[in-house]
Amino acid sequence: MKARLIRIAAASAVGLVIAAGIAWWQVDNASSTVQSSVPIGGPFTLTDQDGRTVTDADYRGKYLLIYFGYTYCPDVCPTELGTMARAMDLLGVQADKVQPMFISVDPERDTVAHLKDYVGLFHPNLVGLTGTPEQVKAAAKAYRVYYAKAPQEGGKPEDYLMDHSSFLYLMGPDGRFLGVYPAGTTADRVAQDLGSRIAG
Repeated sequence: MKARLIRIAAASAVGLVIAAGIAWWQVDNASSTVQSSVPIGGPFTLTDQDGRTVTDADYRGKYLLIYFGYTYCPDVCPTELGTMARAMDLLGVQADKVQPMFISVDPERDTVAHLKDYVGLFHPNLVGLTGTPEQVKAAAKAYRVYYAKAPQEGGKPEDYLMDHSSFLYLMGPDGRFLGVYPAGTTADRVAQDLGSRIAG
C-alpha cells in the first residue's frame, strides 16, 4: 500500500501539484476572477454507458462534475462517487443544472455494459464514459489526470489495480474549467459551492 502511494505521489507531482493547487484556490475563492495559467479540460470523444458516442460539446449548458477512476477500484472511487451522488441530492432542484460524470481510466475492463451497471449504483443522473485506450488517454491528458496499471504481485494478469489521481473536476456550462475538489471534500462543501454558483 505504501509503495502504491509513493508511486502515485511521484508520478503525479509534476502535472498536478501546481495545477490542482491553483485550481482548488479558485474553487475556495469563487468570487475571484484569477484564472489558472495551466490549461485544464478540453475536447474529448468517448462512449457513454448506453453505447452512444459523445463529446464534451454534448454537455454544454450544464455544470460538469467529473471524476476519473475505474469500476474495479476497491476504495477511493466508490467513496468519491458517493460524495458526488450525495452532493447532487443536496442540490435539490438545482441538480438539474449539473451533469455528474465518471470517466474510466481502465477501458480494458470497463466495457459499456459493465459501466452501465456500475454508475447505476450511485445516482440516476450519473453518466459513465469509456472509450478506446487512445481516447481515454487524450481525455486524461486534457484534464492533467495521472493513471497507470499496477499489476499485483502473484495475482492474475486481469486482477491489476489502477493507480490514479483523485479529484472532482468542475467545468462551467460553457466548458470552461472552474476548479477541482480534492479527494475528501465533503458532499456538503461541494453542494454549497455548486449551489452558490448556480444561484449567482
